[in-house]
Amino acid sequence: MELPQLEPDDPHLADVVPSVLATMGVAGFAARIPLAGPVSGACVLLIDGLGADLLDAHAADAPVMAGLRGASVQVGYPATTAAGLAAVGTGLRSGEHGMVGYSFLVPGTGVLNALRWRPHPWGADLRDSAVPEQVQPLPTTFEQATTAGMAVSVISGAEFATSGLTRAVLRGGRYIGVQALGDLGASVSETIARRGFCYGYHSELDLLGHLHGPGSAPWRMQLRQVDRLVESVVEVLPPGGLLAVVADHGMVTAEDSATTDIDAEPALLDGVEAIGGEPRARHVYTRDGAADAVLAAWRATLGPTAWVAARDEAIEAGWFGARVSDTVRPRIGDVVAAARDSAVLVRRDTEPLESSLIGHHGSLSSAEQRVPLLLAYG
Repeated sequence: MELPQLEPDDPHLADVVPSVLATMGVAGFAARIPLAGPVSGACVLLIDGLGADLLDAHAADAPVMAGLRGASVQVGYPATTAAGLAAVGTGLRSGEHGMVGYSFLVPGTGVLNALRWRPHPWGADLRDSAVPEQVQPLPTTFEQATTAGMAVSVISGAEFATSGLTRAVLRGGRYIGVQALGDLGASVSETIARRGFCYGYHSELDLLGHLHGPGSAPWRMQLRQVDRLVESVVEVLPPGGLLAVVADHGMVTAEDSATTDIDAEPALLDGVEAIGGEPRARHVYTRDGAADAVLAAWRATLGPTAWVAARDEAIEAGWFGARVSDTVRPRIGDVVAAARDSAVLVRRDTEPLESSLIGHHGSLSSAEQRVPLLLAYG
């Protein structure tokens, strides 16, 4: 099976923050994506789950964002929140920042759920033993900008202030914990007005997409609220202000007829030590000497429902970026499975919550990979 390729030179989510900071004149950053300037205050606002295809399909529910619609950027593999936030926070692809999935193997720790910073599928908090700053030790864009003299803020849910993922990939700015759309919008507007830089984050569109499906009535109602948030910030942008709206991934609706329950397929478990990732993007870690047999079994069992690759094949195809560090390589599965079309690879016994969801993401489809880059200038 021929694997899809990800082009390393295409505009990427990892390019957005460095480009904004470069346009603001912050030393040490290059404008990988051309932006208009000069810019004196700016925010990169990430709307979790807002794929470009979804915005285009529901433009009537989001007229302000649709009116700002321009180029799209790709998010890279896997198309999931941990990797997307890490791309924003480090300016790097997953092969370098190392957040290679919703869950992935960290040698010496086991399979880590990167959003909860706990063992996958369950277990106690790992922040003391799998120290976030050591799991992802590279300097963040926020640390670099702060060192260069820029006032940097991270504006996100108050509950995420000291999370493992925040410490790993979003450290370096002043954390402003918010509770709802109102204080998110107000904090973003205030930061831009004060000629600072901020990263803002909104999670609920993704949540409703998972629970009800992207494009469902609840999802569309939430999209309308997000559009009003963007409009509220755009209305008060000062001269020299910039709002850049992006997302970490899109989303597809799973089909029952294209669902494989890994836990119910003995052939998919034989020779397997652990499984990470999520239903659209799986890492399979094999027992010693079993990698070839596991690869063959997954290919034979899944057939056309997934691209199934050995670790080196996925790396060669550029799924994790042009460079994969020696530290990151063992975090990638010995076998990597990326679901095609509307297929999902669930684990109903091991992951009952994730397996019950309607909307999913993680793989290589345009619906998951392409996100809008919406630019509004004061």
